[in-house]
Amino acid sequence: MIKCIHTGDLHLGSQFRNASFDGVYAKQRRLEIWETFERIVDRAIENNTDFLFITGDLYEEKYFTIGDIKRVRDKLEEAKNTNIIITTGNHDPLGENSLYRKVDWPKNVHIFGSKAVDFIEFKELDTVIWGYSWDKKEEKKDILSEIAIEKEEKINILLIHGDLLNKDSVYLPMDKQVLESKGFDYVALGHIHKPQFITDKICYCGSPEPLDFGEIGIHGIIEGTIEKENVTMSLFPLSKRSFIIKEINIFETMTYNEILDKIRKCDNFPMRNKNLYRIVLKGIRDRDIDFDLEDLVEVLSSEFYYLELVDNTTPDYDLERLEIENKNNIIGLFIEEMRKKDLNDEINKEALYIGLETLLKEKVMK
Repeated sequence: MIKCIHTGDLHLGSQFRNASFDGVYAKQRRLEIWETFERIVDRAIENNTDFLFITGDLYEEKYFTIGDIKRVRDKLEEAKNTNIIITTGNHDPLGENSLYRKVDWPKNVHIFGSKAVDFIEFKELDTVIWGYSWDKKEEKKDILSEIAIEKEEKINILLIHGDLLNKDSVYLPMDKQVLESKGFDYVALGHIHKPQFITDKICYCGSPEPLDFGEIGIHGIIEGTIEKENVTMSLFPLSKRSFIIKEINIFETMTYNEILDKIRKCDNFPMRNKNLYRIVLKGIRDRDIDFDLEDLVEVLSSEFYYLELVDNTTPDYDLERLEIENKNNIIGLFIEEMRKKDLNDEINKEALYIGLETLLKEKVMK
């Protein structure tokens, strides 16, 4: 039995160019990802972990420096009793000028090459680790055909950065059935940022720190033990912060302060003070309320670590005035038909307002 930690997709050095938050938050997240990387290594040391698997995209090649890679090396060297196995991905490829090639690595760190799938045997642990590193930004090579396990009596583990979910991907697509047929005791995958077990033996570790609002849910590392015919690897939450998206329903009877209060109540203060929130406002609002999202965020700034507001509400309308003003056009006819329905019903009322919003926008555009 071996004790393992499986991680990857840290994207150290990321500049968050495509994120919705500004440079101040980007810098803080960048520092927090470094902190989490160091916590992962410390956890391997504290738990006497046999293997730490890093399955690609450890860093962002475009923004990483020689000083950064030395910092990585020096931290990994602290885990002297842990075998650290690295495969590279599309964001940190092992090309000729790769930073991986610019430093001397300690003896406990093993980086797979990019010529073909290769393996390293750890005789004292009865374990064979297989892996393959990228050397370019896109890869469609059929690497699974190269693999044939010879020492089936030993624990065999594959590390790979690729796409098991999209057969047309340019990021090393793999066939699930073919992968299963190879007979590995565990397959440590990287590339997909959502942690997930494809089977009990095939797992995406996900990004230990979520990078944007496309990565909601629990993030951390996969850890546990592996032996022949028995895998007990599971997700251990480790991220410093989470990205959280919530929807809040607004009603036309609500005042400005009631709307603010409802946003505050989306979660408890310790959670709001820690995580990054995107609140989507839905429903119908009083048309006379000044609904400036920037002002709302500013008023609530002391209540949240980070807050985005998305306005998907519809203003209520003065139906009598609109019907008189549009008596002989499609807007008036639409109101007349909708009045035949029960407008006390929230679904009917929302349908009326959404329809009016669309029709009025078209009228303005004309």
